[in-house]
Amino acid sequence: MRKSIVSPSAVATPPISDLWRDLERIARVEISSEDERFPIEQALGKKETTGWRAAGTGPQLIRLNFDEPINIKRLRLHFVDRATERSQEFAVFAGAGRELKEVVRQQWTFSPYGSTEEIEDYTVNLSGITTLELRIDPDRSHDPKQSQAYATLQSLKLA
Repeated sequence: MRKSIVSPSAVATPPISDLWRDLERIARVEISSEDERFPIEQALGKKETTGWRAAGTGPQLIRLNFDEPINIKRLRLHFVDRATERSQEFAVFAGAGRELKEVVRQQWTFSPYGSTEEIEDYTVNLSGITTLELRIDPDRSHDPKQSQAYATLQSLKLA
């Protein structure tokens, strides 16, 4: 057997913050609504912020249209709600143009007495992506027309 001792600096990997794509630079975003105090830019940057919040209740859409096709190996979503008890569902769709396929769908129940944050970190293998959509239904327990819950997104990161 051949063996070598490697110093820790030789196997160091770049900090995770260096891996994330600069979404503000490489994509145009379309949103169904936006609370002016919590703009979408707050959720798409590399730094931690207050995140995005919809202006109205009910299901919401965030669509990223990339300037050039990209490959996505990692998708990280972070949601926070410390005030409302609610069951949320989100789905991510990706593809070229308007031909999108579902990548992931997840439900989560927020509770101010326990689960106030949802972090989903997925390893994916998406090639030639020009459009990525995040669809959020912030309150699965009610008719969307009667929902009082606002969709929020602390951060969305792609690598």
